[in-house]
Amino acid sequence: MSDLTIFALTLAIAVAGFVFGRRRAVVSASGDVRALHSLPAYYGYNTALWGLVPALLVLAVWSVVQPLILQVVVSGQLPDALIAEAGAVSLVMADVARVADGLDAVQAAGTLAVDALSNLDAGSTDVRALLGDVGVALGADVRPEVLEAAQSYRGLAGSATTAKWLVVLILSLIGTGWAYSKTDLNLRARNIVESGVLALLIGAASIAILTTLGIVLSLIFNTVEFFRLFPATDFFFGTTWQPSFSGRGGASQLGIIPLIWGTLYISFIALVVAVPTGLFAAIYLSEYAAKPVRTVAKPMLELLAGIPTIVYGLFALLTVGPLLVDIFGEGGLLGVGWMKGGTAVMTAGLVMGIMLIPFVSSLSDDIINAVPQALRDGSLGLGATKSETIRQVVLPAALPGIVGAILLAASRAIGETMIVVLGAGAAARMSVNPFEAMTTVTAKIVSQLTGDSDFSSPEALVAFALGITLFVLTLGLNVLALYIVRKYREQYE
Repeated sequence: MSDLTIFALTLAIAVAGFVFGRRRAVVSASGDVRALHSLPAYYGYNTALWGLVPALLVLAVWSVVQPLILQVVVSGQLPDALIAEAGAVSLVMADVARVADGLDAVQAAGTLAVDALSNLDAGSTDVRALLGDVGVALGADVRPEVLEAAQSYRGLAGSATTAKWLVVLILSLIGTGWAYSKTDLNLRARNIVESGVLALLIGAASIAILTTLGIVLSLIFNTVEFFRLFPATDFFFGTTWQPSFSGRGGASQLGIIPLIWGTLYISFIALVVAVPTGLFAAIYLSEYAAKPVRTVAKPMLELLAGIPTIVYGLFALLTVGPLLVDIFGEGGLLGVGWMKGGTAVMTAGLVMGIMLIPFVSSLSDDIINAVPQALRDGSLGLGATKSETIRQVVLPAALPGIVGAILLAASRAIGETMIVVLGAGAAARMSVNPFEAMTTVTAKIVSQLTGDSDFSSPEALVAFALGITLFVLTLGLNVLALYIVRKYREQYE
């Protein structure tokens, strides 16, 4: 039984509890709802919440904890030699899970192969032949120990899942029955329900906070492990990025400065494109555009924010890059030969700037519209023209908010990945030529964690050091933006 099915059954129990709980409350008051402490619906909500919330909490915790426990139990059955050969328990358990999924696929196909496996020796060729007959490709490197572990994993997972849905459904029935038995006309159902809803809201807020804390802690722990293997001074002050993985020879050079330079350079070009365009668009929409034009133009402009970044990356790779080569490349329109290929800082910067236009324009438009009309009227009453009023009154009044919007757009640019991967190239270099290929911190995080990564090596752990550096950089920009907005906003309210 899947978690979705368990949830549906628990929800059905809660709905039934709502109906019967409400009916019991009305009956206890002899049909006179005025004798009840709370409205009849609150008694139904009370019964439903007791049948739903505890059961779903157990379901959520069980679903998270079960895979961890299974991994610990099954990994204890694996030979030490197999773990040592693979290099990490997680790699062996990944193979075990893959084989277990293959066994589940056999059962889903309606065959008897899984039952037959229990009667065969894991090391026999009959096992492979039987699995091959039903079309389950487990790979040619499946070892008998892995197959045995997969069978154990699958059996334990099935038993744990059965226990899970039994516990969840029984708990839901017990909660519903207990709340139903306590329902009478004197029960303060509204107070209980409102307290329960408040607890759920606090829990939802806590989940967001704890998720952020978990992300930060995971970055910190792995970053500390990285700096145990690689000198921090070489990382923060090194000017060469040249990781050397096993089999390539040489020592890795993991200096972050070329990546920071590429990140800031591309972000700068993006802001040069986005800030003037977005700000002028905001001024037009808020001060000059007629209402019918604004009603159509503003949503169309904001559609740019809804385009997936991978689409922008393809646009940079297939359209903008070749176009720039045709203009600035050898034999191009200008014949200057500045650009050798389509991937360059300028390519990624232009496309990223287009992506950031709605961020700047929408925020700036809202900020400009928040400027009191009395300031405009006073300026116009003193004889200033509309353009003078915008330049000398409206924009200075809205400037703190506009600066905050620009900084938020800069944070978005620094954290962008797909446009950089497809449009800027992968070369980690420090150059002032915008027509050369460079790369950013986010692009290298992707490349360092692509493929089978050994998380005991500095070449993989460096991704976490890059991530925490990027996190601190964007967090600083966000804090600065909020500080500017809050410090100067009240002057014009």
